Amino acid sequence: MLPQKQAEEAIVPNVSETENEGTKEEDKEQDQSLLSVKNLLWHGGSAWDAWFSCASNQVAQVLLTLPYSFSQLGMLSGILLQIFYGLVGSWTAYLISVLYIEYRSRKEKENISFKNHVIQWFEVLDGLLGPYWKAVGLAFNCTFLLCGSVIQLIGCASNIYYINDKLDKRTWTYIFGACCATTVFIPSFHNYRIWSFLGLGMTTYTAWYMTIAAFTHGQAENVSHSAPQKLVLYFTGATNILYTFGGHAVTVEIMHAMWKPQKFKYIYLIATLYVFTLTLPSASAVYWAFGDQLLNHSNAFSLLPKNGFRDAAVILMLIHQFITFGFACTPLYFVWEKVIGMHDTRSICLRALARLPVVIPIWFLAIIFPFFGPINSAVGALLVSFTVYIIPSLAHMLTYRKASARQNAAEKPPFFMPSWTAMYVINSFVVVWVLVLGFGFGGWASVTNFVRQVDTFGLFAKCYQCKPPTPPAGAAAPHPHH
Repeated sequence: MLPQKQAEEAIVPNVSETENEGTKEEDKEQDQSLLSVKNLLWHGGSAWDAWFSCASNQVAQVLLTLPYSFSQLGMLSGILLQIFYGLVGSWTAYLISVLYIEYRSRKEKENISFKNHVIQWFEVLDGLLGPYWKAVGLAFNCTFLLCGSVIQLIGCASNIYYINDKLDKRTWTYIFGACCATTVFIPSFHNYRIWSFLGLGMTTYTAWYMTIAAFTHGQAENVSHSAPQKLVLYFTGATNILYTFGGHAVTVEIMHAMWKPQKFKYIYLIATLYVFTLTLPSASAVYWAFGDQLLNHSNAFSLLPKNGFRDAAVILMLIHQFITFGFACTPLYFVWEKVIGMHDTRSICLRALARLPVVIPIWFLAIIFPFFGPINSAVGALLVSFTVYIIPSLAHMLTYRKASARQNAAEKPPFFMPSWTAMYVINSFVVVWVLVLGFGFGGWASVTNFVRQVDTFGLFAKCYQCKPPTPPAGAAAPHPHH
Protein backbone atom coordinates (compact mmCIF):
# COMPACT_ATOMS: atom_id res chain seq x y z
CA MET A 1 0.00 0.00 0.00
CA LEU A 2 1.30 3.45 -0.80
CA PRO A 3 1.97 5.93 2.01
CA GLN A 4 -1.03 7.97 3.08
CA LYS A 5 0.44 11.22 1.78
CA GLN A 6 0.64 9.78 -1.72
CA ALA A 7 -2.75 8.08 -1.55
CA GLU A 8 -4.33 11.53 -1.50
CA GLU A 9 -3.18 11.99 -5.13
CA ALA A 10 -5.30 9.20 -6.65
CA ILE A 11 -2.18 7.19 -7.40
CA VAL A 12 -2.68 4.10 -9.54
CA PRO A 13 0.09 1.71 -10.64
CA ASN A 14 0.88 1.39 -14.34
CA VAL A 15 -1.20 -1.13 -16.24
CA SER A 16 1.42 -3.92 -16.13
CA GLU A 17 2.08 -3.25 -12.46
CA THR A 18 -1.64 -3.30 -11.86
CA GLU A 19 -1.96 -6.70 -13.49
CA ASN A 20 0.81 -8.17 -11.32
CA GLU A 21 0.22 -6.32 -8.08
CA GLY A 22 -3.44 -5.34 -8.13
CA THR A 23 -4.57 -8.31 -6.09
CA LYS A 24 -1.84 -7.63 -3.55
CA GLU A 25 -2.96 -3.99 -3.32
CA GLU A 26 -6.55 -5.02 -2.69
CA ASP A 27 -5.51 -7.51 -0.01
CA LYS A 28 -3.39 -4.89 1.73
CA GLU A 29 -6.19 -2.35 1.52
CA GLN A 30 -8.66 -4.83 2.94
CA ASP A 31 -6.29 -5.68 5.80
CA GLN A 32 -5.66 -2.04 6.61
CA SER A 33 -9.32 -1.13 6.29
CA LEU A 34 -10.08 -3.45 9.17
CA LEU A 35 -7.59 -1.58 11.31
CA SER A 36 -8.11 1.92 10.05
CA VAL A 37 -11.44 3.72 9.89
CA LYS A 38 -9.80 6.31 7.66
CA ASN A 39 -8.97 3.69 5.02
CA LEU A 40 -12.42 2.17 5.28
CA LEU A 41 -14.22 5.46 4.73
CA TRP A 42 -11.72 7.50 2.73
CA HIS A 43 -9.47 5.41 0.46
CA GLY A 44 -11.25 3.35 -2.19
CA GLY A 45 -10.06 1.74 -5.42
CA SER A 46 -11.86 -1.57 -5.75
CA ALA A 47 -14.36 -2.63 -8.41
CA TRP A 48 -17.11 -2.18 -5.81
CA ASP A 49 -16.00 1.41 -5.20
CA ALA A 50 -16.19 2.07 -8.94
CA TRP A 51 -19.66 0.47 -9.13
CA PHE A 52 -20.96 2.60 -6.28
CA SER A 53 -19.44 5.72 -7.88
CA CYS A 54 -21.04 5.01 -11.26
CA ALA A 55 -24.47 4.07 -9.90
CA SER A 56 -24.52 6.94 -7.42
CA ASN A 57 -23.33 9.51 -9.95
CA GLN A 58 -25.71 8.42 -12.71
CA VAL A 59 -28.94 9.54 -11.04
CA ALA A 60 -29.22 12.53 -8.74
CA GLN A 61 -31.65 15.40 -9.25
CA VAL A 62 -32.56 13.98 -12.67
CA LEU A 63 -34.55 11.32 -10.80
CA LEU A 64 -36.99 14.09 -9.89
CA THR A 65 -37.34 15.35 -13.48
CA LEU A 66 -37.98 12.01 -15.21
CA PRO A 67 -41.75 12.10 -14.44
CA TYR A 68 -41.73 15.54 -16.12
CA SER A 69 -40.10 13.91 -19.15
CA PHE A 70 -42.76 11.18 -19.16
CA SER A 71 -45.45 13.88 -19.29
CA GLN A 72 -43.77 15.12 -22.49
CA LEU A 73 -43.09 11.70 -24.03
CA GLY A 74 -45.91 9.48 -22.84
CA MET A 75 -45.53 6.26 -20.83
CA LEU A 76 -44.42 3.91 -23.60
CA SER A 77 -41.83 6.23 -25.16
CA GLY A 78 -40.50 7.15 -21.73
CA ILE A 79 -39.86 3.52 -20.78
CA LEU A 80 -38.39 2.51 -24.16
CA LEU A 81 -36.08 5.54 -24.36
CA GLN A 82 -34.78 4.92 -20.84
CA ILE A 83 -33.82 1.36 -21.77
CA PHE A 84 -32.37 2.43 -25.12
CA TYR A 85 -30.23 5.31 -23.84
CA GLY A 86 -29.19 3.27 -20.80
CA LEU A 87 -27.75 0.57 -23.07
CA VAL A 88 -26.19 3.09 -25.49
CA GLY A 89 -24.64 4.95 -22.55
CA SER A 90 -23.19 1.70 -21.21
CA TRP A 91 -21.71 0.98 -24.64
CA THR A 92 -19.94 4.33 -24.92
CA ALA A 93 -18.71 4.03 -21.30
CA TYR A 94 -17.19 0.69 -22.37
CA LEU A 95 -15.51 2.43 -25.33
CA ILE A 96 -14.04 5.08 -23.03
CA SER A 97 -12.64 2.38 -20.75
CA VAL A 98 -11.04 0.60 -23.73
CA LEU A 99 -9.43 3.83 -24.94
CA TYR A 100 -8.13 4.57 -21.45
CA ILE A 101 -6.43 1.15 -21.24
CA GLU A 102 -5.00 1.65 -24.74
CA TYR A 103 -3.57 5.03 -23.76
CA ARG A 104 -2.11 3.69 -20.51
CA SER A 105 -0.55 0.72 -22.29
CA ARG A 106 1.13 2.90 -24.91
CA LYS A 107 2.47 5.34 -22.35
CA GLU A 108 3.69 2.49 -20.15
CA LYS A 109 5.87 1.29 -23.02
CA GLU A 110 7.48 4.75 -22.98
CA ASN A 111 8.22 4.34 -19.24
CA ILE A 112 5.88 7.17 -18.29
CA SER A 113 4.59 7.03 -14.74
CA PHE A 114 1.26 8.45 -13.56
CA LYS A 115 1.89 8.08 -9.84
CA ASN A 116 1.48 11.80 -9.21
CA HIS A 117 -0.86 12.55 -12.09
CA VAL A 118 -4.57 11.89 -12.63
CA ILE A 119 -5.29 10.92 -16.25
CA GLN A 120 -8.29 12.68 -17.79
CA TRP A 121 -10.35 12.10 -20.93
CA PHE A 122 -8.84 14.96 -22.93
CA GLU A 123 -5.35 13.54 -22.27
CA VAL A 124 -6.46 10.14 -23.57
CA LEU A 125 -7.71 11.82 -26.76
CA ASP A 126 -4.46 13.77 -27.06
CA GLY A 127 -2.32 10.67 -26.67
CA LEU A 128 -4.32 8.59 -29.15
CA LEU A 129 -5.53 11.12 -31.74
CA GLY A 130 -3.58 14.36 -31.32
CA PRO A 131 -4.00 17.95 -30.09
CA TYR A 132 -7.13 18.83 -32.07
CA TRP A 133 -9.06 16.02 -30.45
CA LYS A 134 -7.65 17.08 -27.11
CA ALA A 135 -9.02 20.59 -27.62
CA VAL A 136 -12.47 19.30 -28.65
CA GLY A 137 -12.63 16.83 -25.76
CA LEU A 138 -11.48 19.41 -23.24
CA ALA A 139 -14.01 22.01 -24.43
CA PHE A 140 -17.02 19.69 -24.40
CA ASN A 141 -16.09 17.82 -21.24
CA CYS A 142 -15.35 20.90 -19.15
CA THR A 143 -18.47 22.72 -20.35
CA PHE A 144 -20.64 19.70 -19.63
CA LEU A 145 -19.18 19.21 -16.15
CA LEU A 146 -19.57 22.93 -15.46
CA CYS A 147 -23.24 22.79 -16.47
CA GLY A 148 -23.72 19.54 -14.57
CA SER A 149 -22.47 21.24 -11.42
CA VAL A 150 -24.81 24.17 -12.08
CA ILE A 151 -27.74 21.74 -12.39
CA GLN A 152 -26.93 20.11 -9.04
CA LEU A 153 -26.85 23.52 -7.36
CA ILE A 154 -30.18 24.52 -8.94
CA GLY A 155 -31.61 21.18 -7.78
CA CYS A 156 -30.53 21.84 -4.19
CA ALA A 157 -32.40 25.16 -4.10
CA SER A 158 -35.44 23.67 -5.82
CA ASN A 159 -35.67 20.77 -3.35
CA ILE A 160 -35.13 22.61 -0.06
CA TYR A 161 -37.88 25.06 -1.03
CA TYR A 162 -40.44 22.27 -0.58
CA ILE A 163 -39.43 21.95 3.08
CA ASN A 164 -38.89 25.63 3.87
CA ASP A 165 -40.49 28.19 1.56
CA LYS A 166 -39.78 31.14 3.84
CA LEU A 167 -36.73 31.80 1.68
CA ASP A 168 -36.99 31.99 -2.10
CA LYS A 169 -35.05 29.63 -4.36
CA ARG A 170 -32.46 32.25 -5.29
CA THR A 171 -31.53 32.76 -1.63
CA TRP A 172 -31.27 29.00 -1.16
CA THR A 173 -28.93 28.92 -4.18
CA TYR A 174 -26.63 31.41 -2.42
CA ILE A 175 -26.60 29.22 0.70
CA PHE A 176 -26.02 25.91 -1.05
CA GLY A 177 -23.38 27.43 -3.32
CA ALA A 178 -21.34 28.13 -0.19
CA CYS A 179 -21.99 24.61 1.12
CA CYS A 180 -20.99 22.92 -2.15
CA ALA A 181 -17.79 24.94 -2.25
CA THR A 182 -16.49 22.71 0.55
CA THR A 183 -15.96 19.94 -2.04
CA VAL A 184 -12.62 21.64 -2.83
CA PHE A 185 -11.25 19.77 0.20
CA ILE A 186 -11.93 16.30 -1.28
CA PRO A 187 -8.66 15.45 -3.09
CA SER A 188 -9.78 12.84 -5.64
CA PHE A 189 -12.19 10.04 -6.53
CA HIS A 190 -10.29 7.74 -4.17
CA ASN A 191 -11.85 9.72 -1.36
CA TYR A 192 -15.51 9.30 -2.32
CA ARG A 193 -15.79 5.74 -0.98
CA ILE A 194 -18.27 6.34 1.84
CA TRP A 195 -20.01 9.17 -0.05
CA SER A 196 -20.72 6.96 -3.07
CA PHE A 197 -22.13 4.24 -0.83
CA LEU A 198 -24.36 6.66 1.05
CA GLY A 199 -25.36 8.50 -2.14
CA LEU A 200 -26.69 5.34 -3.75
CA GLY A 201 -28.68 4.55 -0.61
CA MET A 202 -30.20 8.03 -0.72
CA THR A 203 -31.33 7.80 -4.35
CA THR A 204 -32.68 4.30 -3.72
CA TYR A 205 -34.82 5.57 -0.85
CA THR A 206 -36.02 8.57 -2.87
CA ALA A 207 -36.94 6.50 -5.93
CA TRP A 208 -38.96 3.97 -3.96
CA TYR A 209 -40.54 6.71 -1.86
CA MET A 210 -41.73 8.37 -5.09
CA THR A 211 -43.11 5.06 -6.37
CA ILE A 212 -44.95 4.14 -3.17
CA ALA A 213 -46.18 7.70 -2.53
CA ALA A 214 -47.61 7.96 -6.05
CA PHE A 215 -49.51 4.65 -5.77
CA THR A 216 -50.67 5.51 -2.24
CA HIS A 217 -51.92 8.90 -3.41
CA GLY A 218 -53.69 7.35 -6.36
CA GLN A 219 -54.59 9.16 -9.56
CA ALA A 220 -55.37 12.85 -9.22
CA GLU A 221 -58.88 14.03 -9.92
CA ASN A 222 -59.58 14.35 -13.66
CA VAL A 223 -56.06 13.17 -14.44
CA SER A 224 -55.19 13.00 -18.13
CA HIS A 225 -52.27 11.43 -19.98
CA SER A 226 -52.28 13.19 -23.32
CA ALA A 227 -48.56 12.93 -24.19
CA PRO A 228 -47.08 13.00 -26.71
CA GLN A 229 -48.77 16.10 -28.09
CA LYS A 230 -46.05 18.38 -29.49
CA LEU A 231 -42.75 17.59 -31.16
CA VAL A 232 -41.00 20.27 -29.12
CA LEU A 233 -42.07 18.65 -25.86
CA TYR A 234 -41.37 15.14 -27.15
CA PHE A 235 -37.76 15.81 -28.08
CA THR A 236 -37.23 17.91 -24.95
CA GLY A 237 -38.24 14.90 -22.85
CA ALA A 238 -36.10 12.57 -24.95
CA THR A 239 -32.98 14.67 -24.46
CA ASN A 240 -33.52 14.74 -20.69
CA ILE A 241 -33.38 10.93 -20.77
CA LEU A 242 -30.28 11.12 -23.00
CA TYR A 243 -28.82 13.37 -20.28
CA THR A 244 -29.85 10.91 -17.54
CA PHE A 245 -27.74 8.08 -18.93
CA GLY A 246 -24.89 10.31 -20.09
CA GLY A 247 -23.28 10.71 -16.70
CA HIS A 248 -19.99 9.11 -17.67
CA ALA A 249 -18.04 12.31 -18.27
CA VAL A 250 -16.04 11.26 -15.19
CA THR A 251 -15.41 7.67 -16.34
CA VAL A 252 -11.68 8.12 -16.87
CA GLU A 253 -11.17 9.68 -13.44
CA ILE A 254 -13.12 6.86 -11.76
CA MET A 255 -11.04 4.27 -13.66
CA HIS A 256 -7.83 6.00 -12.70
CA ALA A 257 -8.81 5.72 -9.03
CA MET A 258 -9.09 1.91 -9.37
CA TRP A 259 -6.34 -0.51 -8.42
CA LYS A 260 -7.21 -2.68 -11.44
CA PRO A 261 -8.75 -0.44 -14.17
CA GLN A 262 -9.25 -3.46 -16.46
CA LYS A 263 -12.13 -4.52 -14.24
CA PHE A 264 -14.11 -1.42 -15.17
CA LYS A 265 -15.27 -2.60 -18.60
CA TYR A 266 -18.70 -3.88 -17.58
CA ILE A 267 -19.13 -1.98 -14.32
CA TYR A 268 -21.07 0.85 -15.93
CA LEU A 269 -23.52 -1.60 -17.53
CA ILE A 270 -24.14 -3.33 -14.20
CA ALA A 271 -24.62 0.07 -12.55
CA THR A 272 -27.12 1.05 -15.28
CA LEU A 273 -29.14 -2.12 -14.75
CA TYR A 274 -29.48 -1.21 -11.08
CA VAL A 275 -30.41 2.36 -11.96
CA PHE A 276 -33.25 1.01 -14.12
CA THR A 277 -34.80 -0.40 -10.92
CA LEU A 278 -34.92 3.18 -9.59
CA THR A 279 -35.86 5.28 -12.60
CA LEU A 280 -38.46 3.13 -14.37
CA PRO A 281 -40.83 2.47 -11.42
CA SER A 282 -40.60 5.98 -9.96
CA ALA A 283 -41.12 7.90 -13.21
CA SER A 284 -43.93 5.59 -14.34
CA ALA A 285 -45.76 5.72 -11.01
CA VAL A 286 -45.62 9.51 -10.64
CA TYR A 287 -46.72 10.05 -14.23
CA TRP A 288 -49.58 7.56 -13.74
CA ALA A 289 -50.73 9.47 -10.65
CA PHE A 290 -50.46 13.07 -11.89
CA GLY A 291 -50.37 12.91 -15.69
CA ASP A 292 -50.35 16.24 -17.51
CA GLN A 293 -49.99 18.25 -14.28
CA LEU A 294 -46.30 17.40 -14.47
CA LEU A 295 -45.91 19.61 -17.56
CA ASN A 296 -45.92 22.60 -15.17
CA HIS A 297 -44.13 20.85 -12.31
CA SER A 298 -40.67 19.77 -13.41
CA ASN A 299 -39.76 18.71 -9.85
CA ALA A 300 -41.81 15.68 -8.75
CA PHE A 301 -41.59 16.76 -5.09
CA SER A 302 -43.92 19.67 -5.85
CA LEU A 303 -46.89 17.31 -6.43
CA LEU A 304 -46.25 14.58 -3.88
CA PRO A 305 -48.05 14.93 -0.52
CA LYS A 306 -46.09 16.80 2.14
CA ASN A 307 -45.26 14.49 5.06
CA GLY A 308 -42.28 13.15 6.96
CA PHE A 309 -41.39 10.63 4.25
CA ARG A 310 -41.25 13.35 1.60
CA ASP A 311 -39.19 15.63 3.84
CA ALA A 312 -36.76 12.76 4.45
CA ALA A 313 -36.47 12.22 0.68
CA VAL A 314 -35.82 15.94 0.13
CA ILE A 315 -33.08 16.00 2.77
CA LEU A 316 -31.44 12.84 1.40
CA MET A 317 -31.51 14.25 -2.13
CA LEU A 318 -29.92 17.46 -0.90
CA ILE A 319 -27.03 15.49 0.59
CA HIS A 320 -26.76 13.40 -2.56
CA GLN A 321 -26.69 16.49 -4.76
CA PHE A 322 -23.81 17.80 -2.68
CA ILE A 323 -21.99 14.52 -3.43
CA THR A 324 -22.82 14.69 -7.15
CA PHE A 325 -21.69 18.31 -7.25
CA GLY A 326 -18.32 17.08 -6.02
CA PHE A 327 -18.27 14.31 -8.64
CA ALA A 328 -18.90 16.80 -11.45
CA CYS A 329 -16.50 19.41 -10.09
CA THR A 330 -13.52 17.20 -9.24
CA PRO A 331 -12.40 16.75 -12.90
CA LEU A 332 -12.72 20.53 -13.31
CA TYR A 333 -10.56 20.97 -10.23
CA PHE A 334 -7.93 18.68 -11.80
CA VAL A 335 -7.94 20.63 -15.08
CA TRP A 336 -7.61 23.95 -13.25
CA GLU A 337 -4.77 22.60 -11.08
CA LYS A 338 -2.90 21.51 -14.20
CA VAL A 339 -3.42 24.92 -15.82
CA ILE A 340 -1.98 26.83 -12.83
CA GLY A 341 0.70 24.26 -12.00
CA MET A 342 -0.78 23.08 -8.69
CA HIS A 343 -1.68 19.50 -9.61
CA ASP A 344 1.40 17.96 -7.95
CA THR A 345 1.00 19.98 -4.74
CA ARG A 346 0.69 17.69 -1.71
CA SER A 347 -1.02 20.14 0.63
CA ILE A 348 -4.80 19.64 0.65
CA CYS A 349 -5.32 23.19 1.94
CA LEU A 350 -3.26 24.78 -0.84
CA ARG A 351 -5.08 22.74 -3.47
CA ALA A 352 -8.44 23.66 -1.94
CA LEU A 353 -7.56 27.34 -2.08
CA ALA A 354 -6.44 26.99 -5.71
CA ARG A 355 -9.72 25.25 -6.63
CA LEU A 356 -12.08 27.95 -5.30
CA PRO A 357 -12.13 30.01 -8.55
CA VAL A 358 -13.81 27.02 -10.26
CA VAL A 359 -16.84 27.23 -7.95
CA ILE A 360 -17.55 30.94 -8.48
CA PRO A 361 -18.80 30.78 -12.12
CA ILE A 362 -20.92 27.71 -11.25
CA TRP A 363 -22.57 29.65 -8.44
CA PHE A 364 -23.18 32.63 -10.74
CA LEU A 365 -24.69 30.55 -13.58
CA ALA A 366 -27.06 28.77 -11.17
CA ILE A 367 -28.43 32.16 -10.15
CA ILE A 368 -28.83 33.35 -13.76
CA PHE A 369 -30.52 30.18 -15.11
CA PRO A 370 -32.58 28.59 -12.29
CA PHE A 371 -34.73 26.58 -14.72
CA PHE A 372 -34.84 23.17 -13.02
CA GLY A 373 -35.83 20.61 -15.67
CA PRO A 374 -35.54 22.51 -18.97
CA ILE A 375 -31.83 23.14 -18.39
CA ASN A 376 -31.24 19.37 -18.18
CA SER A 377 -32.61 18.86 -21.69
CA ALA A 378 -30.58 21.75 -23.12
CA VAL A 379 -27.36 20.40 -21.61
CA GLY A 380 -28.25 16.90 -22.79
CA ALA A 381 -28.78 17.93 -26.40
CA LEU A 382 -25.93 20.40 -26.81
CA LEU A 383 -23.21 18.88 -24.63
CA VAL A 384 -23.93 15.32 -23.48
CA SER A 385 -24.70 14.23 -27.05
CA PHE A 386 -21.10 14.99 -28.06
CA THR A 387 -19.23 14.48 -24.80
CA VAL A 388 -20.36 10.98 -23.91
CA TYR A 389 -21.93 9.56 -27.07
CA ILE A 390 -20.49 10.95 -30.32
CA ILE A 391 -16.86 11.72 -29.38
CA PRO A 392 -16.11 8.33 -27.73
CA SER A 393 -17.64 6.46 -30.68
CA LEU A 394 -15.66 8.45 -33.26
CA ALA A 395 -12.48 8.26 -31.18
CA HIS A 396 -12.72 4.48 -30.97
CA MET A 397 -13.23 4.14 -34.74
CA LEU A 398 -10.30 6.42 -35.53
CA THR A 399 -7.96 4.87 -32.98
CA TYR A 400 -8.41 1.40 -34.47
CA ARG A 401 -8.85 2.40 -38.10
CA LYS A 402 -5.55 0.73 -39.13
CA ALA A 403 -5.05 -3.02 -39.19
CA SER A 404 -1.84 -2.70 -37.14
CA ALA A 405 -3.69 -0.82 -34.39
CA ARG A 406 -6.39 -3.49 -34.26
CA GLN A 407 -3.81 -6.26 -34.19
CA ASN A 408 -1.85 -4.66 -31.34
CA ALA A 409 -4.89 -3.41 -29.41
CA ALA A 410 -4.56 -3.63 -25.64
CA GLU A 411 -8.24 -4.63 -25.46
CA LYS A 412 -9.79 -6.83 -28.13
CA PRO A 413 -13.52 -6.67 -29.04
CA PRO A 414 -15.80 -8.02 -26.30
CA PHE A 415 -16.72 -11.71 -26.16
CA PHE A 416 -20.29 -11.01 -27.26
CA MET A 417 -19.10 -9.15 -30.37
CA PRO A 418 -15.79 -10.65 -31.55
CA SER A 419 -15.77 -8.59 -34.75
CA TRP A 420 -14.24 -5.19 -35.40
CA THR A 421 -16.72 -4.68 -38.25
CA ALA A 422 -19.68 -5.10 -35.90
CA MET A 423 -18.14 -2.59 -33.50
CA TYR A 424 -17.76 -0.08 -36.31
CA VAL A 425 -21.40 -0.60 -37.34
CA ILE A 426 -22.65 0.02 -33.80
CA ASN A 427 -20.39 3.05 -33.33
CA SER A 428 -21.60 4.53 -36.63
CA PHE A 429 -25.22 3.97 -35.61
CA VAL A 430 -24.65 5.74 -32.27
CA VAL A 431 -23.00 8.71 -33.98
CA VAL A 432 -25.77 9.15 -36.57
CA TRP A 433 -28.64 8.56 -34.12
CA VAL A 434 -27.39 10.95 -31.47
CA LEU A 435 -26.26 13.57 -33.99
CA VAL A 436 -29.62 13.68 -35.79
CA LEU A 437 -32.13 12.98 -33.01
CA GLY A 438 -30.16 13.99 -29.90
CA PHE A 439 -28.27 17.04 -31.06
CA GLY A 440 -30.42 18.03 -34.07
CA PHE A 441 -34.06 17.59 -33.08
CA GLY A 442 -33.26 17.49 -29.39
CA GLY A 443 -31.22 20.67 -29.58
CA TRP A 444 -33.98 22.48 -31.45
CA ALA A 445 -36.65 21.37 -28.98
CA SER A 446 -34.72 21.90 -25.75
CA VAL A 447 -33.36 25.31 -26.74
CA THR A 448 -36.87 26.40 -27.82
CA ASN A 449 -38.23 25.28 -24.45
CA PHE A 450 -35.33 26.91 -22.59
CA VAL A 451 -35.86 30.24 -24.35
CA ARG A 452 -39.56 30.00 -23.47
CA GLN A 453 -38.61 29.71 -19.78
CA VAL A 454 -36.36 32.78 -20.06
CA ASP A 455 -39.18 34.75 -21.72
CA THR A 456 -41.68 33.65 -19.06
CA PHE A 457 -39.60 33.94 -15.89
CA GLY A 458 -36.65 36.09 -16.96
CA LEU A 459 -32.97 35.70 -16.09
CA PHE A 460 -32.10 35.76 -12.39
CA ALA A 461 -35.64 34.48 -11.64
CA LYS A 462 -36.15 34.85 -7.91
CA CYS A 463 -38.32 31.77 -7.46
CA TYR A 464 -38.78 29.57 -10.56
CA GLN A 465 -42.17 27.76 -10.67
CA CYS A 466 -43.07 28.89 -7.15
CA LYS A 467 -46.67 29.37 -6.13
CA PRO A 468 -47.54 33.05 -5.64
CA PRO A 469 -48.18 33.97 -1.99
CA THR A 470 -51.82 33.90 -0.89
CA PRO A 471 -53.05 37.51 -0.59
CA PRO A 472 -54.81 38.72 2.56
CA ALA A 473 -58.60 38.81 2.43
CA GLY A 474 -59.79 41.76 0.37
CA ALA A 475 -56.33 42.49 -1.03
CA ALA A 476 -55.53 42.58 -4.72
CA ALA A 477 -53.81 39.52 -6.11
CA PRO A 478 -50.05 40.00 -6.50
CA HIS A 479 -48.13 39.67 -9.71
CA PRO A 480 -46.70 36.18 -10.37
CA HIS A 481 -43.80 35.44 -8.06
CA HIS A 482 -40.68 35.34 -10.16
